[in-house]
Amino acid sequence: MKPFYPIFMFRHFFATPKPWLIYFLLLSPAIYAEEPVSKRLFDSVAIDGHDTVAYHQTNTVSQHVSTRGKDDFTVEWKGAEWRFASQKSRDAFAADPTRFSPAYNGHCANALSLGEGLIRTDGTHWEIFDNQLYLFYASRGRDRWLGGKDYHVYKAVADEAWKEILQIHPTQSTSAMVVNDHFE
Repeated sequence: MKPFYPIFMFRHFFATPKPWLIYFLLLSPAIYAEEPVSKRLFDSVAIDGHDTVAYHQTNTVSQHVSTRGKDDFTVEWKGAEWRFASQKSRDAFAADPTRFSPAYNGHCANALSLGEGLIRTDGTHWEIFDNQLYLFYASRGRDRWLGGKDYHVYKAVADEAWKEILQIHPTQSTSAMVVNDHFE
């Protein structure tokens, strides 16, 4: 009889084949065929719950602040829960989500332009270029896009990377939208 040692169990777990793990890893892209959206790690809240419509408001742009959304005003779109600070913002997004959704579904624009793949953002580092919202993982990425080269160069590289990612995650022809009212 072998003595009970937690380290033995740990080694045993990784030493034995895991067919269920291989099955999961191979089939997971097929299961999650929607476009990838920058969501929190443990839930489906997009861009850390920030109001994507509020970024486009004049006072937000001039003060360069981000506005947190509320649980009361949500829309489910592209497999994520998008939160809004008001019913007005929620209704504007529901009427035209492509106008207000961030480029690359909220993933870091700078990371895509550097070939680093999909990096989640938290909605605090952002900029609007040509009426399109771009989110960044850190202020360094935003600063890179604002200074130096023309941001169009970075955008072109990021657009190509995004197209390649969408080939891996095929877009469904219609993204169902659910507008939620959590208040009475």
